Amino acid sequence: MNKFKIFSLVLLISSFVSNAQDLNQALKAIDAEQFESAKSILKSIVQTKPDDGKAMFLLGNIYLTQSNKDSANIYFQKGILAKESGNFNYIGLGQIFLDKGDAVNAQANFDLATKKLRKKDVEEYIYIGRAYMNIDKPDYQKALSVLNKANLVNPMDAQVQLALGDAYYGDKNQNDAYAAYRNAFQADNTLIRAKMQLGVLLKGAKSYDEALKAYKEVIALSPNYGPVYRELAETYYKWGRNKPSKSAEYMKTAIGYYEKYLSLTDYSLNSRMRHADFLILVKDYTALEDEAKKMAELDKVNPRIFRYLGYSAYENGNIDVAIKSLESYTSNPSNKIIAKDYLYLGLAKIKKGTSADGLSIDPSAFNLGLTDIKKSIEMEPLAVEDLNEIGVKLFSKKLYTEAATIFELGTTNTESKSYLDDNVYYGLSVYYGNIQKDVIPNLVELQKADTAFGNVLTASPSYLDAYIYRARINRSLGNDEMMVKYYEEYVAKVTEKGAEEMAKPAIITKLIECYNNTAASYANTDKAKAIEYFNKTLALDATNDYANRSLELLKK
Repeated sequence: MNKFKIFSLVLLISSFVSNAQDLNQALKAIDAEQFESAKSILKSIVQTKPDDGKAMFLLGNIYLTQSNKDSANIYFQKGILAKESGNFNYIGLGQIFLDKGDAVNAQANFDLATKKLRKKDVEEYIYIGRAYMNIDKPDYQKALSVLNKANLVNPMDAQVQLALGDAYYGDKNQNDAYAAYRNAFQADNTLIRAKMQLGVLLKGAKSYDEALKAYKEVIALSPNYGPVYRELAETYYKWGRNKPSKSAEYMKTAIGYYEKYLSLTDYSLNSRMRHADFLILVKDYTALEDEAKKMAELDKVNPRIFRYLGYSAYENGNIDVAIKSLESYTSNPSNKIIAKDYLYLGLAKIKKGTSADGLSIDPSAFNLGLTDIKKSIEMEPLAVEDLNEIGVKLFSKKLYTEAATIFELGTTNTESKSYLDDNVYYGLSVYYGNIQKDVIPNLVELQKADTAFGNVLTASPSYLDAYIYRARINRSLGNDEMMVKYYEEYVAKVTEKGAEEMAKPAIITKLIECYNNTAASYANTDKAKAIEYFNKTLALDATNDYANRSLELLKK
């Protein structure tokens, strides 16, 4: 009997050790972003040991990471009933409530999770802090307040420091983030993610070459650590965007590193979706379409695949497929719709109504598309940045009315990186649209165009052509006083630049425009002034027909 008891005890201890090893394997897989592998390990633990609440919590957390809240909720609900570590599952439920905007029920669940903590327990605080960071609208200040509780209990815990680093980074506190990541790696030099995050900080500071050095140090320690290759990919992507001369080369390098990342993680549907999101960033729409088709083979009903099919179909010229795919996706309110979904749908509808030569657009199609574009901007005001290129294309086709409509959307957001360009092009579009033959000038639009050029001069006083266009617009408005004012301001600004600038042919042409139009405005009220300005024109171009003929009439 004693032998049997001893044997049973050995088996029990062995089972606990094995389970702990499996749980550690799952945690390593999660950190390496090998989520399918981690799910497989955790499901095995749950099956063999149904009372392991920690395994259920980690499994539910993976489903939350993969935006599958229904499956996550099932495991959390089972987990709270588990005899061992069931309290962790209240944290998962709390995160779901946070995502719903229900802070009261979220806190109630967090309180249940920490109700019976011992003095030195910190793990629950770490996961609660991460819950505040992992929601759709992260609250980094709240995460820091929770994580600092853990820091007071055990400041030497590597995971506490890692989570603090992430919270500080999210809160745009680079210095404290750096210190926390450094402390985490010093506390546990096997914690590769902490070392990697030091490179991520450098990437965020646009020190791309230094970030690459940091990543190479990580690879030297752990060459098969997948996430570092994702960071390499994103660093080259951002570097390419900030260095146009190297953009094509760096985007190609970025895609190569992302493929490496995928090879070291998994090729599940969720991984392919992450890959698809990256392909959108680097604008490789041919590869995106191929990836979308592969995803459709894996899961014919996942709605998010319609997003990728829609984007790639639009960019690759298959407009009907783009509209069908994106209408299917955006018509279901339960889908996680983003601003870009409506943006692409709107652009596809406009493209559908555009003639083959691109020189005309059906007004009803344009208005339908514009409705979706405005929905996009309501969701994300900076979506206007993606419209600048579209507006320029319309402008180049002399579709001035449509171009003005698109650019006007960008003139309302001073935070947009294309704000200045949008104001310039809006003003130009309105001006050129209103001087077309058989067009009755729209005085309201012209006044708004004048304001747009005013915005340009406020933001960039050195853009002198804005004075010329303000003068021209006020001439169209019949406001001679303001016309003269802006022509004179242009002349004054150019004169400040010196004789060399004033001798340039393009500048001479504009100066003649200033003098002739100013002279014409004085012709009926101050002949001497008119003659003075026409003579200024003749000093630059003695053969100027308009100035010569006008002077003859004035001298009669």
